[in-house]
Amino acid sequence: MRGVKYLYNSNGKRTAVLIDLERNSALWEDLLDVAVARTREKEPTESWSVVRRRLERTGRLKPAR
Repeated sequence: MRGVKYLYNSNGKRTAVLIDLERNSALWEDLLDVAVARTREKEPTESWSVVRRRLERTGRLKPAR
């Protein structure tokens, strides 16, 4: 892949990657999204209906018709 270079340890194993952010900004955004999602995977979740009601109540979302 262009704009991506791997760094290897003395055993020839890949240990790091260098990403050209100008060439691969979308790839970087995807990697960042995955990293953020993994840090939040054990957080409690809420149903869409609960979130929607809260957003409607606070005026951040127009009520459903």
